[in-house]
Amino acid sequence: MSYLVDGNNVMGQRVGWHRDRVGARRRLLEDLVLFTQRKRVRMAVVFDGAPDEFFADGSSYKGVQVFYGARGSNADERIKQMVEASRERRTLLVITSDRALADYVRRCGARIISAGDFQRSIAAVARDEEKITDTGRAKSVAKEEVGEWMRYFGVAPEDDQEEK
Repeated sequence: MSYLVDGNNVMGQRVGWHRDRVGARRRLLEDLVLFTQRKRVRMAVVFDGAPDEFFADGSSYKGVQVFYGARGSNADERIKQMVEASRERRTLLVITSDRALADYVRRCGARIISAGDFQRSIAAVARDEEKITDTGRAKSVAKEEVGEWMRYFGVAPEDDQEEK
């Protein structure tokens, strides 16, 4: 399954994104990378505006392909071109809240997910990641287990004594 994301539509779902557009793009890219890794899907994102100095048009960032609307055009037109060129339209999921673009993409045979629904999916993956990270952290160890763990790691009890 492949995802084609209207980047500005998804960024628009986040409060205050317009105050730092470059930062918003980068935060979205990081979220897309996490989503891609956890869901094991292919992902491309198309942004409006000029390319970021660190992410050229057509570049890949940790597995997420990055594109921009052509000069004098916009991301919607670029997405239309990409959908038309796709050989796997039936398994392509286009993320947009633009009604005209969504109608066009459906006529081409691809499926649509609204930017809001996708933003909630991204947030759910991030929450799941936090849970995984939290459960992976060391919790307190019972005093009776300390000696066992020290032996396991090859530490002699006298090695554990702090110098006073």
